[in-house]
Amino acid sequence: MTENTPPQGQGQRRRRRRRRGPGHAQNRQGSNRQGSNRQGANKQSSSKQDSDKQEHKNRKHTSKSRSSQRSHQRGGQRGNQRGHQRGGKRGGKNYYRRPNSSTSGAKRTYTPEHTMETRDETSAGGLVVSGMAEAVRQDGSVNLARIYVALIGRIDRRGRLLWSMPKGHVEPGENQWDTSRREVWEETGIYGEPFEELGVIDYWFVSDGVRIHKTVHHNLLRYVDGVLNNDDPEVTEVAWVPISELIEHLAYADERKLARIAIDRMPDLARAERDAGRVTPR
Repeated sequence: MTENTPPQGQGQRRRRRRRRGPGHAQNRQGSNRQGSNRQGANKQSSSKQDSDKQEHKNRKHTSKSRSSQRSHQRGGQRGNQRGHQRGGKRGGKNYYRRPNSSTSGAKRTYTPEHTMETRDETSAGGLVVSGMAEAVRQDGSVNLARIYVALIGRIDRRGRLLWSMPKGHVEPGENQWDTSRREVWEETGIYGEPFEELGVIDYWFVSDGVRIHKTVHHNLLRYVDGVLNNDDPEVTEVAWVPISELIEHLAYADERKLARIAIDRMPDLARAERDAGRVTPR
């Protein structure tokens, strides 16, 4: 190895550094300034976008609040309209609201403008029965088809003939037994003697602006004398009806209940009449 041989690695060619002139620093400073300007512009654009987004949110929130206010107002108006409509349709009655008390939590009450007068009335009547003793057979059984009761028929507003038990108002000084005797005679032409209480009916109705609570006493009357007639102007027809067909003839449900009671008790009553030796006048 000779002296002129360079050591290992020194023989490689070195890269020459490129000489840059004095304008390079100026260009570099200019590029740095442009970069900073771009960053500032980007910051401004991003801040502008953020402000636009916030403004959009605020607008959206405002529109929502306005729409909710409108919906609440519409709902309140509709509720008031419905309340007025329902209040006007409430059974044809006029209601007024009392002024609210100044005390918090005071109850609102509704009071009818007009109060209806109430009155109690008492009536009495019943079924006059014929042929009880004669309906008892030799073996002690009872043929209900041979026992007759007197009914009255009235024409209602629809022109229908409705059958019911004769009855009427209890006059001053009368008891319900005397009223039953008198009303049966006036409405059917038959004189009967009360011997058994059948049942009591009470109901409500309105007449001439008065609310009436009526109580009616029904009795069983034994036939004594008389012939059927319809001289009473309030009665259209009168008829003897077999007690076995009584339920089918009666128009009112409460009287049909009493008819079932009479039919259930009639066999024992008929046997008692026969044992007492009573016969029906003919």
